Amino acid sequence: MDRERMSRRTRLDVLVVDDDPDIRRTLRGVLEDEGHAVAEADNGPRALAALEGRRFDVVLLDVKMPGMDGLQALDMIREQAPRTGVIMVSGESTISTAVQAIKRGAFDFIEKPVDPDQLLGVLRQAAQVTELRESPVTHSGELGIVGRSPAIAALIADIKRVAPSNAKVLITGENGSGKDLVAEAIHRLSKRSERPFVKLNCAAIPKDLVESELFGHEKGAFTGAGQRKQGRLERADAGTLFLDEIGDLSSESQAKLLRAIETGEVDRIGATETIRVDVRILSATNKDLATAMDSGEFRRDLYYRLSALPLHVPPLRERRADVALLAEHFLAAFCASEGRPQKRLTAEASALLEEYRWPGNVRELKNLMERAAILVDGPEVRGEDLAAWLEAGPPTTDAAGLRGEIERREAEAIRKALEGAGWNVTQAAAGLGIDRTNLHRKMRKYGLARR
Repeated sequence: MDRERMSRRTRLDVLVVDDDPDIRRTLRGVLEDEGHAVAEADNGPRALAALEGRRFDVVLLDVKMPGMDGLQALDMIREQAPRTGVIMVSGESTISTAVQAIKRGAFDFIEKPVDPDQLLGVLRQAAQVTELRESPVTHSGELGIVGRSPAIAALIADIKRVAPSNAKVLITGENGSGKDLVAEAIHRLSKRSERPFVKLNCAAIPKDLVESELFGHEKGAFTGAGQRKQGRLERADAGTLFLDEIGDLSSESQAKLLRAIETGEVDRIGATETIRVDVRILSATNKDLATAMDSGEFRRDLYYRLSALPLHVPPLRERRADVALLAEHFLAAFCASEGRPQKRLTAEASALLEEYRWPGNVRELKNLMERAAILVDGPEVRGEDLAAWLEAGPPTTDAAGLRGEIERREAEAIRKALEGAGWNVTQAAAGLGIDRTNLHRKMRKYGLARR
């Protein structure tokens, strides 16, 4: 290929992660011969560090590595750089490992020794998906938020007002409403946009590991601490730290986070020296922190520190003018990523989507359009194609009479109980005073499922 004629889009930034220097050298040669820019890392932690300082289109990730293996690294990469395509590479591949990798977010799985033509073909496909994942930014300007409803217009105006400051922002909203997208938009428009944007989902990490993730640790600080690790606060120095599901942080971790915010200092676990950091903190929650403060589950002083500038992301049912626009956007993206002819929504399908209450919000709509892109034959997605997938949903706002109002309230109460219990059905049933079988039946009735 003539490198001088390659477009910027063709020239990819690729991170090769493998503990074998010969394999890294071979892969680098194949990729650089095609004009791609290549960086290397010999283990998972170094790969994560590289992803902090640079955006990559694709990561080639070895499965078998000492310390953090490829699947563990994959989980961290999907959290840290969710829009980057990851291709797993293994010399000891098995079907079960490949399936597990795909389920955990890998784009594809190729075997060693790597066939150059296969590698380049899969690489191009992964890069196309990465580009599609970035496409909302192009579609809707610098914020990456698709919508034209008054609710979204107000949210965008608020984002533009708060972004240039260094004040802490608390983003509230239901699961799947797009709180992470709002956090990314704030960072993108901030004075720290060229610095790291580091994320931590407080609900996705075991409570006994949260402090290690936040503050880091020294080698030997506890069992399993085989090497020094930078915490997210330290990695976000001069940039932005996004703490998702902040309401799930334990009381002890809340106290230590409050101290770090007040002093600007971080103490790694097991360290004798203090590290100074300059970090802007954005946080998000789907929980009612006012209730959590009243019950003593969340510290008031931390809440006031984090919520200098509060923002609320409206649920999709409150922005019906955006539903068809979002659906068309997702449908086009998934058709392209699956290599299928473009499809369009019929007027009947758009009306059906706009009438639905979307308990899973934008995330549910996105999943539905992926299903339609893959399973619907022909150039049109009709209302009857979607009805079967939506018929188990909760009653619409048009449900008549007292019964409809009772069902709406019951569905909302069950959803809140499930979210409050972390979708543990046994705990939610106990909190609601009903048995698990009855709760499962009601979940099916109202279309409630963890998204």
